[in-house]
This record gives sequence, C-alpha cells and structure tokens, in this order.
Amino acid sequence: MNCEEYRQAITADPSESFADGAAHAAGCAGCSRYRDGMRALDRRIAAALAIDVPPPGIPDLPPVAEESGNVVKFPGGRSGKGWAPLWLGVAAGLGVAAFVGFGLLSTEPSGATLAEQVIAHMDYEQASREVTSVSVPERELHEVIDSRVSAMDTGIGLVTYAQSCVINGNTVPHLVIQGESGPVTLILLPDERIDEPIPMSGEHVHGVIVPVGRGSVAIIGERAGQLDEIDEIGQRIVESVEWQI
Repeated sequence: MNCEEYRQAITADPSESFADGAAHAAGCAGCSRYRDGMRALDRRIAAALAIDVPPPGIPDLPPVAEESGNVVKFPGGRSGKGWAPLWLGVAAGLGVAAFVGFGLLSTEPSGATLAEQVIAHMDYEQASREVTSVSVPERELHEVIDSRVSAMDTGIGLVTYAQSCVINGNTVPHLVIQGESGPVTLILLPDERIDEPIPMSGEHVHGVIVPVGRGSVAIIGERAGQLDEIDEIGQRIVESVEWQI
C-alpha cells in the first residue's frame, strides 16, 4: 500500500480497519500525521451530529369535525398532531447536522477561483508553515511528488513539509521549504493549465501561481517581503519541473 492509497482509504475509514493500514502508518510518519488529522476531524463531525435539536413548536389547530369529510387518517392510528412534531424534529436535526458536518469537511469554497481555493487551503493548513530545521525524509518526499512529477529541482531549499492534498478536486503535492526570510509553500498543480501568472494576496499569504508547461505551480509566502525570494524560486521551478505524462 502506497501513501496515496492509504490516505484515500483512511479518509473513507478513519478507524483504519482496512488491510495493511496500520502497518503502513507505523512506517510512514507523514501518513501517521494524516491519519491523526482525519480522526480528529471524525470526532468533530461526531460531536456535531450529537447536537440535541428540540422539536419545533406546532400551534394547536381548531378542531375539525370528522363528519365534514376533510379529515385524513394517518397509518397506524397516529394522529396528525402527534406525528408532525416528530417528523419535523428529525428533519431539523438532520439539517443542522448536515450543515455543520459540511462546514467541517469543506476546505474549498464552492465555485471559487483557483487562487481562492489555494488561499483557502493555505488558511486550512497554517500549521504546515512552521519554522524548523527538521527536513522531510527523502523517501516520504519522493512518495508525495513522484506520482505527478517526473523531474524537479529538490535543491531549492530545506523541505520541511510534504503532503498529498486536494485542490480543485485533484490530489496534488503540497511542499514547504525554509526560505531565507521564512517558510515558502509550493503547491504543484499538474492539472491546472494557465496562460499567465496569477498573483495571490490574502490575510496570511502573498504569492503567485505560475504557468509551468501544461500545468502550474503556486508559490506562497506569509509576508509581502518574501516576494523577491518567491520570484527567484518561481524561475527555478519553471526551469526544473516536468510533469508525468
């Protein structure tokens, strides 16, 4: 089982009951962290589903004489007065749970532009941009980038974060390197072809998405002062990245 197969499986089954899952996570620090994140999310969803929603109040209606011919009998002898609050209470509970659950699961706004989705993903994974001197193991790095990239200059800096993430419905490599003035994020987007650079600026991020062959790469820092370094990294990425065919 490789990392991509494991992460798809653990996303569908956070209990890790599928075959070979525990063995893979025990030997892969990146997938172990991914599993812990999925389990934490699963607990949050379970807590959201446990919200106690009281049944809505239904005002009493004036009595209707049965002999008028306008009375409908409910199956099993249950009257309309007792059945309606029960049904509406269940529907309200499911509606609130679905709304809260969707809000917890969704990290990308529906209908958002590529730049907006990248910024939203950056906000969701703020913990990835820590200042550290601990590099990602070489094997873990290659497991993340090898599935979509045939060549890349990995000497652009110390890589301290490498995960397979979802942007615009596609699983893509998400890397963080330690730049001279702070962490710099690289999100490789082999399925996103663009004609010209797209600048990005959010509350916590500044960067650009640059066209690279038939795909593109997002290069992002946390401070506007990193833009010169981002431009330099962008030039090296454009020259070195080759996508898998």
